[in-house]
Amino acid sequence: MNNNKPLFIASFMTLIAAGVGFAIRGGILGDWGAQYGFTKFELGTITGGGLVGFGIVILLASLITDNVGYKPILLLAFILHVLSALITFAATPVFEAAGKDATYWCLYVGMFMFAVANGLCEAVINPLVATLYPHKKTHYLNILHAGWPGGLIIGGIIAAIYANMKETTEWLRWEIPMAVFLVPTLIYGFIVIKQKFPLSEAKSAGVSFGQMLMTFASPLLIFLLLLQACVGYVELGTDSWIASITESILEGQGPGQGLYLFIYASSIMFVLRFFAGPIVEKINPLGLLCISACFGAVGLYMIGTFEAAILIWLAMTVYSLGKTFLWPTMLGVVGERFPKGGALTMGAMGGIGMLSAGLLGGPGIGYNQDYYATQKLEQISPEAYERYAVADKSSFLFLPEIKGLDGSKVSVLKNDGKDLTEAVEVLKKENKQDASISALNQWWQGAEEFAPEDKPDVKEAGIYGGRMALKCTALVPLFMAFGYFILVLYFRSKGGYQVEVLHGEKPEGEHYTGGVEGPVK
Repeated sequence: MNNNKPLFIASFMTLIAAGVGFAIRGGILGDWGAQYGFTKFELGTITGGGLVGFGIVILLASLITDNVGYKPILLLAFILHVLSALITFAATPVFEAAGKDATYWCLYVGMFMFAVANGLCEAVINPLVATLYPHKKTHYLNILHAGWPGGLIIGGIIAAIYANMKETTEWLRWEIPMAVFLVPTLIYGFIVIKQKFPLSEAKSAGVSFGQMLMTFASPLLIFLLLLQACVGYVELGTDSWIASITESILEGQGPGQGLYLFIYASSIMFVLRFFAGPIVEKINPLGLLCISACFGAVGLYMIGTFEAAILIWLAMTVYSLGKTFLWPTMLGVVGERFPKGGALTMGAMGGIGMLSAGLLGGPGIGYNQDYYATQKLEQISPEAYERYAVADKSSFLFLPEIKGLDGSKVSVLKNDGKDLTEAVEVLKKENKQDASISALNQWWQGAEEFAPEDKPDVKEAGIYGGRMALKCTALVPLFMAFGYFILVLYFRSKGGYQVEVLHGEKPEGEHYTGGVEGPVK
């Protein structure tokens, strides 16, 4: 009996769950800060490192996937997804019983388990789908990865509804929207428990672990891994900041513009990934990647340049067209060219992309925003810069050390000190002390008189920093386009892009897919 469809649905649902959880978590961070008294730094620590941990888990799980099998790893992921929810939901009773520090670790562990579960899923679903559809790998991997933007759309809409309702609905707590990710989790868990899974493509062909490792001696694979690191930087690294940057650029258009643009971009990705197969048949995967990278570079530069809202939406459309096919098509190319690598090469691609996003993309784009914002503010108002700069210098890789703008101080300026005043009053009523709030309040006593002059300058510097960061990031897909073009020329010199098969004949009429179907266990 063919069970490809339910197994594909289960794989799709793992990405829906990851996307929903990611988007909703971003929408409730403010609630965690307000309810438990966390600083921005503490909230960043709770959520930060998820992509890095995600990448490491993918790499480690990929080492054993072909030998252990798909089902045990997905079952472990299901258990961790459910446990992550239970531990996260325990935050409020833990806060009431043990205080802020214990709550911090409760949320940290919950988020860490969520990241590990996502990593385990990613290590399985890519080689699994390549095994289920050996003759249309690129097409079905693109459809599979429509699940991620699909989850972002659902989560973004729920986060927006929650943000609009929570002020007027007393019973609506953050745990309710957060629980939504359990719906796709339970769906994929039920299917995994019920269904039988095939052997991996490499396992069914008798490829040994040593032979899998030998694929990494290929210069072509090493070059593809380098390009995948760029994909992670551009796609996931930019996604970490794009809503915040566009929100500041379009601030005059009303609240929530950044979130609406993010949902719009995710919708484009979701729809287009279902049509990768016909496109690849016309221009082959490397041609699609080259064109996509060009769109990505142009789109990012446009977002960083245009002023009018309608042009920003146009620019976001171009950028979304660019990033839509990059990640899954890269997986398809590796699956088609290096089938002997099995889950190991697939996992290396996913892991490198995630590690690049977490270690380079997010921090790098953040650094560029700080660098150009401080340059601008120092130029237009050195006094304001001295008031809003952090005390200590920081750097990123080999780039110059800078003193960026203090996010807490900028936030106080943005709302004219109202939230700070409320926080101080709450502490007084509860007879509590908070060193960070006290220090911020003391600073504001001296800075408040300059706020009318500082506010437009600090805002202008922040927008300038965001725009320049996107323009700098546009250089990464430009480099990728050049790399893909080199690969197009390389394969043309070899007679065209060909698919490697483990054994048997290539299917009639297929020019870009291949593989072997494995037995069911």
